[in-house]
Amino acid sequence: MDNFDFKDEQPVKRPGSQFSLWDMLSILVLIITLFIGGYFALIFINPNTPLNPLPPASVFGPPTATIGPIQLQPTWTATTFSTTPTGTLAPLITIAPSNTPVLLVPPTRTPQPTNTPKAPFSSSLNTIESVIIPHLIDQGCNWQGVGGTVDDANNSPIVGMVVRIVGTLGGKIINVTTVSGVSPDYGKSGFEFVLGTAPVASSKTLYVQLLDQAGLPLADNVYITTYNDCKKNLILIRFKKNR
Repeated sequence: MDNFDFKDEQPVKRPGSQFSLWDMLSILVLIITLFIGGYFALIFINPNTPLNPLPPASVFGPPTATIGPIQLQPTWTATTFSTTPTGTLAPLITIAPSNTPVLLVPPTRTPQPTNTPKAPFSSSLNTIESVIIPHLIDQGCNWQGVGGTVDDANNSPIVGMVVRIVGTLGGKIINVTTVSGVSPDYGKSGFEFVLGTAPVASSKTLYVQLLDQAGLPLADNVYITTYNDCKKNLILIRFKKNR
């Protein structure tokens, strides 16, 4: 056995289980692949996500109505001739769409009455003692009445105008008609009404009218007050035509 030389061989050491560079690269590629797959899955599920570089076209919803100011019409003023009607309210206007409905009501229209045309004749009144009239000098205080004249705009007498006195005095009903020009002591267009043989007091229970031939008034009614006074037993009325 001396002819055989035995050498003790050292056992070969196997390398330990360590991650090599290729293993690390493989793991990194796997992670990136998973990340990319999740990214595309997210875009597929929710295309409108901010991570999508090519989002689909937006679908526009219906526009929201914007309520602007409403211009109201100017207040209308009606013209009436005799009565004052009440303006009719316009229907309520509902504006939509809006969270809170808005109801608009135009302002109440207030018609203005037209001015009443001036009567063709105006009148003036005075209370005096009857003895200044020639044919009443002898009557003294045993007389009470109404007299006067009718003149045009130039103070010229107008003869033939209808004059009427209506009402009550001392419980007696009075309704007498005459024409201008029958009592010249008051003037060329003079007229006169005899009320009684003694002064009697009253307060606007009598009125005098100036009428045309058809019986239509040419002046406002003249309401008179009488007195139980000999110094005021004659009511003088002058009708004068307006220009």
